[in-house]
Amino acid sequence: MKVQNITNIEKFFETVDACKGKVELVTGEGDRLNLKSKLSQYVSMANLFSDGTIEELEIVAYEPEDINKLINFMVNG
Repeated sequence: MKVQNITNIEKFFETVDACKGKVELVTGEGDRLNLKSKLSQYVSMANLFSDGTIEELEIVAYEPEDINKLINFMVNG
């Protein structure tokens, strides 16, 4: 799924941490980074945003309830 215009980075990663299954960031090269890993979170933050906003990410969640959590975050913030 594509997620866009993430302005609350901390809340986004709290939502990812609350997921039960694997949540991955798909890079432009097709690599997949485990977003539940703190190291991957720091790397993705450093690479993807410099002005406090992440414009667009492609993420993959494998559990239906995790997908719902991420959608809820995108809709309700």
